[in-house]
Amino acid sequence: MTSLVTVEDLHVSFAGTEVVHGVSLSVAPGECVAIVGESGSGKSVTARTLLGLAGPGSKVRAAAFRVGGRDALAFAPADWRRMRGGFAGLVLQDALVSLDPLRTVGAEIAEVLAVHDVVPRARRPERVLELLDEVGVPEPAVRAGQPPHQLSGGLRQRALIASAIAADPELIIADEPTTALDVTVQAQILRLLAERKAAGTALLLISHDLAVVASIADRILVMKDGQIVEAGPAREVLAAPAHDYTHALLAAVPSAASRGTRLTTGVPRERTTPDLSAPVLAGAGLFRSYGPRRVVDDVSFTLHGGETLGVVGESGSGKTTLARLALGLLEPDDGQVTLHGRPWSRQRERARRPLRPRIQLISQNPLDSFDPRHTVGRLIAEPLRLPRNERHARVLDLLSRVGLPPGTAARHPRELSGGQRQRVAIARALGPRPDVLVCDEPVSALDVSVQAQVLDLLADLQAEYGTAMVFISHDLGVVRHVADRVLVMKDGRIVEEGDTEAVFTRPGHPYTRALVASVPRMEFSS
Repeated sequence: MTSLVTVEDLHVSFAGTEVVHGVSLSVAPGECVAIVGESGSGKSVTARTLLGLAGPGSKVRAAAFRVGGRDALAFAPADWRRMRGGFAGLVLQDALVSLDPLRTVGAEIAEVLAVHDVVPRARRPERVLELLDEVGVPEPAVRAGQPPHQLSGGLRQRALIASAIAADPELIIADEPTTALDVTVQAQILRLLAERKAAGTALLLISHDLAVVASIADRILVMKDGQIVEAGPAREVLAAPAHDYTHALLAAVPSAASRGTRLTTGVPRERTTPDLSAPVLAGAGLFRSYGPRRVVDDVSFTLHGGETLGVVGESGSGKTTLARLALGLLEPDDGQVTLHGRPWSRQRERARRPLRPRIQLISQNPLDSFDPRHTVGRLIAEPLRLPRNERHARVLDLLSRVGLPPGTAARHPRELSGGQRQRVAIARALGPRPDVLVCDEPVSALDVSVQAQVLDLLADLQAEYGTAMVFISHDLGVVRHVADRVLVMKDGRIVEEGDTEAVFTRPGHPYTRALVASVPRMEFSS
């Protein structure tokens, strides 16, 4: 079968530094080729180069580079513009960044129809609604009139896909299209991409999620440090990897089988025995509404010392609002949160302030919560209640405990990788020696190997300090790996709770069964 895209011996460099070294690949109609690897491996640069979007200051050379039967090495900028959207559509990870915040999603899709003259002007509004319906957006007439920020993450991603397929492209390049999406929404996006593939569309999928790749890819290319270190049919690569790096990526995937072991080494890890004498954190009959919408509806929970309580559910289920209630950052409309048996909600901040160090937050994106003007050292020192002459030593000790060198203290967050920033967030949270950590999607945007390092680090610190954790995640594999008990939330209510293994292996509620069934699986046998 003739390939839609073929590149041989591709090299891409920026300011004299080569970041892609001799990559060769091809994608045929109706085929999905996946590129997997860590951040910095060259995946996204390779994918963008195939669309003429390597970036300012880039230098691209290749032995051969053909797109749609044409020599792409001879393309002028106008040729690339005509090719994008018409021949090839691009789906990026963060739809909120990709979509124009000043326009409605309907206008965004209509622009593609207009630029590529897909349908007559009078037919465009109708076609916009058809496209939104095709990608599973409910109430398309309403959603088409909304700007991106008024949509959930899953709806934004579907709108972005609708824009990418509006001109019926022969090739779709999807760069981390399901990262940070709920498991059910992820399953819907993957089904949508699979349907396009079955209809003959070529698909180039960029992902660090090997389970996602396993569910749709025909062939896999594994990239490390700008090179392809392994390539082959998906089943062979995942069931019998030949390269040590591929082995390491597969071993780092959290699952039921990894429970009780260190993801980075595979050896058993020390587990904390929860202290069941009295809860360190509890909520009773919690309610919280935003306008007419109730987002937390009669929720109760307990958390004991040394225990990890997982909280799972789709976007909008109330997980993050429950976390903010637990942290005392929001007040419940009704009900009560207690910390060490003392009232925590409905208190003046002056009364809560002495207890604040005992409960700390680790968020999904620490870069959003860090002051970019401050050094790492200052950020970690900020919550420490220590004499000035003792703070620096404590900062260096905390950096050491999370596996960062002392020199990190002098750097700024933007100078660090995602994994390093998350380690800084953990160091900052641990500084006051809290009894409770509330972890809100702490690893959802991290590569699988960095995710493994962070999860092992949290387990080590929990074993050392006996810290209790509330662990909120859309990734059921991660929750199954870390949690002792789990709460399943839907529409603001807890629909199921219990021992983690019992809930995952014998789910009682239809919604829990749907969540578990939506998890991508790697079921290849060697």
